[in-house]
Amino acid sequence: MIELDGVAHSFGEREVLAPLDLTLTERRISVIGSNGSGKSTFARLLNGLQVPTKGRVRVDGLDTRKQGRAVRRRVGFVFQDPDVQIVMPTVAEDLAFGLKHHGLAKSEIPQRVSEVLAEYGLTEFGQHPAHLLSGGQKQLLAIAAVLSVRPDYVVFDEPTTLLDLRNKRRISQLLHELPQRIVVISHDLDLLADFDRVLVFDEGRLLADGPPAETIARYIEHCG
Repeated sequence: MIELDGVAHSFGEREVLAPLDLTLTERRISVIGSNGSGKSTFARLLNGLQVPTKGRVRVDGLDTRKQGRAVRRRVGFVFQDPDVQIVMPTVAEDLAFGLKHHGLAKSEIPQRVSEVLAEYGLTEFGQHPAHLLSGGQKQLLAIAAVLSVRPDYVVFDEPTTLLDLRNKRRISQLLHELPQRIVVISHDLDLLADFDRVLVFDEGRLLADGPPAETIARYIEHCG
């Protein structure tokens, strides 16, 4: 369970997220809103990439301000641009890097890397330069790297924005099959039609919160 108690966030004098009291328990939650609405700030608060200037965020009782490292072990984060996450020369090395830094025993890493490569259809790219993959392959690698450490929650920031139709469908299917609880920030309304809950942000405030059919209609009416 992720809890936000009186959470607000500002950059200097500018408030980018008005006070929020929310409890997130559903398996698939989406966050939508216009550019600059506060949704990306909201996403980064969920795993401690940013800490609120007011209030507190807790993940299964862990405070992101005081226990950020423990929170990030539970809550994975997939950035919109996969190049931000890819840090090692080859695909296999990039996966191994994340596993090492999450405490997996050195002797276990090669086997886990092989399993992850196979699971995400990247086996033939193990020794391929990671930054020379296609856009869809990079996104798969970024997702695979996050999921390989087995978080309980995963936050996705615009996971399909940079993809062609084929890869968008592939990532969409993956999102629907994941066993973890996920929070997806997206402009792709079709992707979210069967999610459990949709939060709509507008100018830093929560405009709507509820089932997709109601909240997406409210978003289109208000921001369309």
